[in-house]
Amino acid sequence: MKKFIVSALLIPAFAFYSPAQSFHIGPKVGANFTKIEGQSFEDGFKLSYQLGAFAEIDFTKKLGVQPEVLLSQVSSRTTTFNANLAPSSDYKLTYLSIPVLLRINAGNMVTFHVGPQYSILLNNEKSVIQNGKDAFKSGDFSMIGGLQLNISSLKIYGRYSIGLSNINDIDNKETWKNQQIQLGIGLRII
Repeated sequence: MKKFIVSALLIPAFAFYSPAQSFHIGPKVGANFTKIEGQSFEDGFKLSYQLGAFAEIDFTKKLGVQPEVLLSQVSSRTTTFNANLAPSSDYKLTYLSIPVLLRINAGNMVTFHVGPQYSILLNNEKSVIQNGKDAFKSGDFSMIGGLQLNISSLKIYGRYSIGLSNINDIDNKETWKNQQIQLGIGLRII
């Protein structure tokens, strides 16, 4: 009976092991098309940047995770709606973003990404409003979905990020959420 129980526990463990397990790292850089969704901000995406590093950890040929560390900028322009913000002012928020993405490998060339991202506000231009209080919260939680083309060590990706948390730190009258379209390249070096 003991042999049966041990076998029943070990067989599934070995079933998930695959020689396809791998670990890779590399740098990445790209363009962010960003906006802050809310009445106080103009509609439309503005060009910003992102740069950082990624790790690819594949557990099987089909599934893995991709943690990243990115320096990411969000740009937006205000309207005249909110009395606490200067009208027609450009805002540039710099975040340290940490996405942890599920990798779904659809063959050798295409990988789908989906998962959460937490971003920490490092600094921003014009963060202080008239009463001396910061306008933007220090953290932002969002979800990401996208795809990546794998050409040998070169990675070409496109994805969409939608903010789930309100980044308005002035009041609760209005909800502000980040949105990003990210296009970029990465290079697997190890």
